[in-house]
Amino acid sequence: MNQYRLLNVDALRGFALLGILAVNIWAFADPYFAVGINNPRYAGALDLAVRFVAALLFETKFYLLFSFLFGYSFTLQMAAAERAGAAFRPRMQRRAFGLLVLGVLHGCFLFYGDILHLYGLLSFVLVTWAASQRAALRGAAVLLLLSALMLAVLGAVVMLAPEGMGADAEPALAKLAAFHGDWRASLAYTMSEFPTTVALLLFAQGPSALAMFLLGRAAGRMQLFAHVDAFRHLLPRVLKVGLPVGLAGATLYAAASEYDPDGTMIMFATALSYLTAPFLTASYVAGLLMLFDSRFSARVVSALAPMGKIALTNYLMQSVVMALLFTGYGLRLCNELPPLAVMALVFAIYFAQMTLSAWWLKRHTYGPAEWLLRAVTNGRWSDQRPVTQPPSR
Repeated sequence: MNQYRLLNVDALRGFALLGILAVNIWAFADPYFAVGINNPRYAGALDLAVRFVAALLFETKFYLLFSFLFGYSFTLQMAAAERAGAAFRPRMQRRAFGLLVLGVLHGCFLFYGDILHLYGLLSFVLVTWAASQRAALRGAAVLLLLSALMLAVLGAVVMLAPEGMGADAEPALAKLAAFHGDWRASLAYTMSEFPTTVALLLFAQGPSALAMFLLGRAAGRMQLFAHVDAFRHLLPRVLKVGLPVGLAGATLYAAASEYDPDGTMIMFATALSYLTAPFLTASYVAGLLMLFDSRFSARVVSALAPMGKIALTNYLMQSVVMALLFTGYGLRLCNELPPLAVMALVFAIYFAQMTLSAWWLKRHTYGPAEWLLRAVTNGRWSDQRPVTQPPSR
């Protein structure tokens, strides 16, 4: 039973990949994404409704879930190092360095919005953060408040400035030209945008991601997902509280994103979302854990867990597919698909990955990226032949 329940971690991570894809795809498909202007080509009611739903349910939520699970898996890595008789800190520092290098390569060549480099940098912090459970929880709360406060202060500064935020279509037109050009133009654009995005992510998502790392590590130390029965009765309460609170903040954020993207309201709405998004993320986890305990549990877990087990490979492959579809690396479909088609493509890619993940793991123990990162972490190559029991994590 304990073995099954640890599959919950992989299944949750597999679910998180859907949200990550549903957010990242807009950076490829819509040149106006995150530039403070709605795409004038897709300004119809249906187009705005689809974007509203994407912002409501996915944006600012799933990187939190991914970060929480990263922190949880940190404790699994600690246990694996202990079983192997290896020194934990050097091992995790090598892992952090591997993530950092993978992230930089991914950000320069495929997707300038890469998150792996941030995880690599924050992993160095997590390795050295030797705080008690209570101190870690307090630190997480402070970091989440700090994230919201920084953005609120920035919003106030912009609001008081005579010129305001302003809106400029030039960045969108530059991206469109690059993605409709050849592969060299797309590569040059991606490489030029990556350094700026590194700074933006460190400021905007760094504190909240580290907060979720700490919460995840605290949950891992409690072996939360290995003892679901102990708190199963609390899951409906988490839904009852987390869903309305999370949706309230998400609704304001989505409305500001789609109907006032160049106003100061988006700054304050995002600040509020930093505080309420963890509630919605928690409700997602609670709902999935309840689903994992239903009569559909075997099917759901068996579908999601393989994706989560090779989440790093799937994350990188999502960028490969999107680059081939939307940029000069391939079909140049940037700004060619309406929002409804983009969302349909999200599910098409996701379910294709679900099938491929199950197929791959019947023949291999690790995904290609996981195998490489494991080699960097352990300082030796691992056997890729499938085993009858789950490998040690």
